[in-house]
Amino acid sequence: MSSEVSSTETSDLSVTYSAAKDVDPKDLAELISFLPCETPDAWVEVALQRQDILLINHAYLEKCAARTALNMMFTYPDKPDLQRKMSRLAREELVHYEQVIKIINKRGLTYRGLKPSRYAGLMNVEIRKPSDERLTDSLIVGALIEARSCERFAKIAPHLDPELTKFYTSLLRSEARHYKDYLTLAQGYSKTPIDDRIKHFCAIEKQAIESEDDQFRFHSGVPSEKLTRPAYPKDS
Repeated sequence: MSSEVSSTETSDLSVTYSAAKDVDPKDLAELISFLPCETPDAWVEVALQRQDILLINHAYLEKCAARTALNMMFTYPDKPDLQRKMSRLAREELVHYEQVIKIINKRGLTYRGLKPSRYAGLMNVEIRKPSDERLTDSLIVGALIEARSCERFAKIAPHLDPELTKFYTSLLRSEARHYKDYLTLAQGYSKTPIDDRIKHFCAIEKQAIESEDDQFRFHSGVPSEKLTRPAYPKDS
């Protein structure tokens, strides 16, 4: 799938993503072009109301990203390019986890386990079983997760307090190209072009992001009425 973007598309990003001014506009434009849709404004509204859940779930996702990278290293020890890139990525994700935990503690919040969102699971069930195909699909799913995370950093950063705005913008700068590493590996280890598989998983990702969701998480969909009511439970 091509991620080529025009200069007009690049300049238009500053309207929807004001954080674009703080990162390489070409990198962000290509990332947005790769994703099948934008984060709905309704998600941003609930995220601003539930910053405790946002941060706690974000910390969990950084650990998940590190775990995914390490699992791939153990599963595919014979692939040197994957070993190098996943090792570097795992270290970076754990540093980000520590940074989120520091913010959580500073704000008097308590890190705790939360029920995972449906997001990754909806894509993971479509991963094929044969080893080579499983690797290709897993890397494509990883690319979408990384790209969506960065898109949400960009979408929400301008609406947060100065500390979180600075933090999420810094994550956007450092992680904006991670999805490309996943895609490069996916194509490199695939015996056939991966465009159709990207389209397949993009369709699932779009459905997860744009459909109604009864749960608020970093990667959740459009908040249902349950989540927008004043009585929304604070420990969900």
